[in-house]
Amino acid sequence: MKLSTKHLLGIKDLTTEDIQLILSTATNFKDVLQRPVKKVPSLRDVTIVNLFYENSTRTRFSFELAEKRLSADTLNFAASNSSAAKGETLLDTVNNILSMKVDMVVMRHSASGAPHFLSKHIPAAIINAGDGINEHPTQALLDAFSMIEKFGSLKGLKVAIIGDIMHSRVALSNIYLLKKMGAEIMVAGPPTLIPKYITEALGVRVEYNVKNALQWCDVANVLRIQLERQNQPLFSSLREYNLAYGISRKLLESIGKEITIMHPGPINRGVELDSDVADGPSSIVLNQVENGVAVRMAVLYLLSGT
Repeated sequence: MKLSTKHLLGIKDLTTEDIQLILSTATNFKDVLQRPVKKVPSLRDVTIVNLFYENSTRTRFSFELAEKRLSADTLNFAASNSSAAKGETLLDTVNNILSMKVDMVVMRHSASGAPHFLSKHIPAAIINAGDGINEHPTQALLDAFSMIEKFGSLKGLKVAIIGDIMHSRVALSNIYLLKKMGAEIMVAGPPTLIPKYITEALGVRVEYNVKNALQWCDVANVLRIQLERQNQPLFSSLREYNLAYGISRKLLESIGKEITIMHPGPINRGVELDSDVADGPSSIVLNQVENGVAVRMAVLYLLSGT
């Protein structure tokens, strides 16, 4: 089977069959990662460039490890120490890289739509590793993989996405994917951090009381406050945010049921999540990190055309 698209620009462009194919392929690659020899020759002679115009730790390392596990040749590009810092345009940068016969580009950029722009101008397969406040498709795929691993299916699962919905590409990709796969979705957080149009545009429930959201959901996918994307203060202080919307062990115990806790990272401990919740028995945060490698191996393999 093949994906219906040459690129992974966003979950919005994928069919349910595409999503199922990626997740089933990821299951096979996760089995590979449990073996003593974790490397397979699937992408031998395929050259991949990791083109990161924004800082990243988990996503960049996860893609790099996935590429190495598949035996691909890799180039790592960071804008801060490249000719981009001297004013070279995105298209010139990529064309120079492609002249070195690169097959695939994994790209993170602060501008929404940057991967889509590239996909129209160059022949290589493009994988969106996060574009502005638009999408982060592989994060949504690994989140889905982690939920299916825990619950068996996404159909009918109640998922609350809590925090800075306004500036989160993770939230948007998760909403697209969960809706396609039959889950129920609620977004929760301060009114200033939830887009006004979200119910009409995306068909999700909105809740401004975090305890109500937790009482409703099976899974809480908690997002960090993205201060770097905010042009003006949207709440009084991080301390006030923690008191009103932070998730503590005491709050979870008051709910009286088990709720699975997720977080795409990096965690602002003591703000959106207390440490005893992030590291507690209900948290699958580290499972998400582990599953990210298998999911990204699946995406790279399926888009490579091998």
